[in-house]
Amino acid sequence: MQVAVITDSTAHLPEGFAERSAIRVVPLHVLIDGEAALDGVDVGPGALAEALGQRRIVTTSRPTPGEFAKAFRAALDEGADAVVSLHLSSEISGTWESAVLAAQEVGPEVVRVVDSRGTAMGLGFAALHAAAAASAGANPEEVEKAAMSAVRASKTVFVVETLEYLRRGGRIGAAAALLGTALAVKPLLHIDDGRIQPLEKVRTMNRAMARLVDLAEQVAGDEPVEVAVHHLASAERAAELANRLEERLSIPDGCLVSELGAVIGAHTGPGVIGVVVQRDPAGLR
Repeated sequence: MQVAVITDSTAHLPEGFAERSAIRVVPLHVLIDGEAALDGVDVGPGALAEALGQRRIVTTSRPTPGEFAKAFRAALDEGADAVVSLHLSSEISGTWESAVLAAQEVGPEVVRVVDSRGTAMGLGFAALHAAAAASAGANPEEVEKAAMSAVRASKTVFVVETLEYLRRGGRIGAAAALLGTALAVKPLLHIDDGRIQPLEKVRTMNRAMARLVDLAEQVAGDEPVEVAVHHLASAERAAELANRLEERLSIPDGCLVSELGAVIGAHTGPGVIGVVVQRDPAGLR
């Protein structure tokens, strides 16, 4: 049985990864001063950082159920027997809901929709693990199980220059408690059960970088892991963090570095830096 794997643009897979793993990507929508664009297609990290720097109004929205239905049908028309579609956390976006509506329209017996409870490479690693299972001949249930096992074995931690962008987009939840001192600290956050939550407060970005490495090491332990570093408009800092992680962790394939796209970047702002640690799902069984 041939199973197609679909995800959305917030996975921020490094260039070429989606094509090599035969993963289809449905883009979210970005509006810059009211002008519509597609995340990763019409607007990328550079254009987003420039727009935010110019204080232009940037908003985002989910793909429509119709866009997902089109992607599902295209996969089936091109030979897939079933589809497993993985998306960013339903706690921070309606994207998963749109995909569920599309699956009901196309046929829930052939389309399975997975809530990754995360985003960025927390979603991307799950999609890659699902695609690997599909490539090995797994059935739809097994592909879905591979994705969910990866989700449970993943941890995302990040630091932002300011909470202002998360506040504007209504994405910080309990992290609002940090707002009173946001100007004096660098807030470390993590994704916990699908929500963005506060973790720690540190005084400087250098200290925040050190804590990201410490926290990643705590998650990884002595086991080999997959690791991704994300950033927006902070390439040098991201490269430095990747080097530190490779010194401290066992990362057989090397640390991936991926700049955040327009949708996630619009809610975190320039200067964000984060780490996704993907443990071996088999090790948790």
